[in-house]
Amino acid sequence: MKKMGFISILLGIGCFVLYSINGATVLEDGTLQEPFYLLPIGYGLLLAGIAVLIVQKINRRKSY
Repeated sequence: MKKMGFISILLGIGCFVLYSINGATVLEDGTLQEPFYLLPIGYGLLLAGIAVLIVQKINRRKSY
């Protein structure tokens, strides 16, 4: 449970890396194909990871 914040942050960064690797392409019929779903998932994982780290930091201070 202690590493959950770091894991979610790394997964969020991984989503952004995958998005930049795949990139966007325009098909022959003129439609845009891109892995847009990776962006909100990446932002969500980053925010969740930061929130978990903040809560853990607050709980650690209260226990002392």
